[in-house]
Amino acid sequence: MFKKKTDVELADIAAELIKEISQKLDVDMSIKLWDGRVLPLGPNVTSDLKLIIAHPGVIASLLKGPSLDKIIRHYIHKNLDFEGGTLFDIGEQIVFNKSRKRIKEISKSTFLKKLAPFLLVPSLKPEDSRAYEGDESGSTVEKKDAKKFIEFHYDVSNDFYKLFLDERMIYTCAYFTDWTNSLDQAQFDKLDMICKKLRLKEGETMLDIGCGWGGLLIHAAENYGVKRHGVTLATEQYEYAKKAIKEKGLEDQITIELKDYRDLQGQFDKISSIGMYEAIGIAQVPEYLRKVRSLLKPDGIFLNHGITRKGKKKQTKFSSRPEQKALQKYIFPGGELDDLGNTINKMEQAGFDIQDVEGWRMHYQLTTKLWCDRLTANKQAAIDIIGEETYRIWVVYLAGCSLAFLKGSARLYQTVATQNPKGMPVTPQTREDLYQ
Repeated sequence: MFKKKTDVELADIAAELIKEISQKLDVDMSIKLWDGRVLPLGPNVTSDLKLIIAHPGVIASLLKGPSLDKIIRHYIHKNLDFEGGTLFDIGEQIVFNKSRKRIKEISKSTFLKKLAPFLLVPSLKPEDSRAYEGDESGSTVEKKDAKKFIEFHYDVSNDFYKLFLDERMIYTCAYFTDWTNSLDQAQFDKLDMICKKLRLKEGETMLDIGCGWGGLLIHAAENYGVKRHGVTLATEQYEYAKKAIKEKGLEDQITIELKDYRDLQGQFDKISSIGMYEAIGIAQVPEYLRKVRSLLKPDGIFLNHGITRKGKKKQTKFSSRPEQKALQKYIFPGGELDDLGNTINKMEQAGFDIQDVEGWRMHYQLTTKLWCDRLTANKQAAIDIIGEETYRIWVVYLAGCSLAFLKGSARLYQTVATQNPKGMPVTPQTREDLYQ
């Protein structure tokens, strides 16, 4: 039997293991243990970046039952933490380190034997904090569920979102014509590119499904002279957008409703759906596309902007992966990522003719990284508004998204489509007009 160790003795054991691992890794960061000692996790560490393990019970907990959800909860409750950089910096060091394979050279039996004393340590069991209460998988998304899902994510606090979004409060992928552009400039360029892809003309009617805080509505009205209508299910976004529209004197050009898109009537010349496709759920995609087509005039244009996942040889359920379950539980209940091939297939089955597809993966990677950096820099202000646990959840979310786009497990596509493919499409024969 193993003798129960003191916290200091356990720190000594952990230090031994870290020194052994550091000979196999080549990362520029350190581990800070619960007794305060700092140990480099590579042979040539020069940065101040540190992963903090605040209690030996963290190791005990993960040794007895490792899971991504448990790691997230340990971070939320500050049992795991970081300093000297952002969570993205930590993740990038771990996920993209090419020397990780060398850890396999360490004997597993020797490694586990050294860890055995931690089995006698009471495991820290952090409880859920801000987690969705109900079926977060969204397997059956009724209208009442859709509204609850959206409000869980978006109705956190407008003041909180202001801390890391751009001046127009755009919460979707920016478009960097130059990678050094500011977030404000990149979001302006994104809004303008959407309007160009829709080939907006003065006097046309346009619908924005999931209009957020109204940034695209306002941009299109001010710069293209169209009559805009937007719908959202997030109450705080709705109130914010109404106020912004009134302040700019655009009430005669823009209308906005707190309404499910499935309840909309009428037809529009142009329809945009920016960043809400991933909130629908794959099972509901056919219904969504049929509804959009019914709202689009015969000679209209539809732009669908959505996050996707990499296509698989074998179709698997999105929510079965640990990171996706965590995303649905803490951030986006009901959310599910489609793959591009299925999206296009379903659009064609619904009667759309695909005119253009453009990948913006690295644009969203940089967008989410900038959001993570800005939120981290405004840590105390965020905590004052929404509390530390919710702040930490959003930091995990934004850093994780940026890493997912960087490694290619998440993608972002804008797809432009028209109706019935008979005859000449209403879009120009080239993309030349988009870049003038």
